[in-house]
Amino acid sequence: MTLKVYADRFSQPSRAVLIFCKINGIDFEEITIEVLKLQQFTPEYKEINPMSEVPAIVDGKFKLFESHAILMCLACAYPGVADHWYPADIFKRAKIHSVLDWHHSYLRRGATGLVYNTILAPLNGLPSNPQASDEAKKILPKSLSILEDYWLEGTGQFLLGNSEPSIADISLVCEIMQLEFLSEKDFRRLLSPYKKVLQWIEDIKNATAPYFDEVHMVLFGAQKGIREQMVTQSVSNPEGGIQHK
Repeated sequence: MTLKVYADRFSQPSRAVLIFCKINGIDFEEITIEVLKLQQFTPEYKEINPMSEVPAIVDGKFKLFESHAILMCLACAYPGVADHWYPADIFKRAKIHSVLDWHHSYLRRGATGLVYNTILAPLNGLPSNPQASDEAKKILPKSLSILEDYWLEGTGQFLLGNSEPSIADISLVCEIMQLEFLSEKDFRRLLSPYKKVLQWIEDIKNATAPYFDEVHMVLFGAQKGIREQMVTQSVSNPEGGIQHK
């Protein structure tokens, strides 16, 4: 029975799972759940994921949600997956777990909180949370600094000083790519101080080519229109924009 992946390519965790499946030759059926259209709240989808979030997978009678758990499961379930993605060595796995736990507590809170509340929600007529946005503006630069100075420490190209990518690399890089929704000015201002992070993004793109760009094509396609809308809005609201301290 074919693995089913329920995903929205605008969702960074969804993209991580899709890229992982494609780069590892895992046969699957992609089923789109459009989050901005609230399709994750349908009764049919809630039977798969009661939390009403993407991604989720179904393999026969087995159902699983939460992207990190999905990546771990797929890495173990499919024998063709190379060991470097999720090593059999328990100590190496523990290090990957530490990155993934940090991801949700820091980088994801910063990136998602900022992009959703300042860009995606307002442009799609959905309610935003100014308090979450203000918190995200503080968390994101700190998270990028930790990524630059700690997680990318070492001689390897990838997280934890590894010479090959892991599921943590895919998860975190997809999170950062969500920042492409920001204005070009804010995107550059946020990321330009972090040279190792920028190089790491390119290394991940190369290691997962051609699937990285393929899966992110929806994001890249929407980016131009969103940035044009933001420019139009900034003309009528010159005080807008992201403040950095």
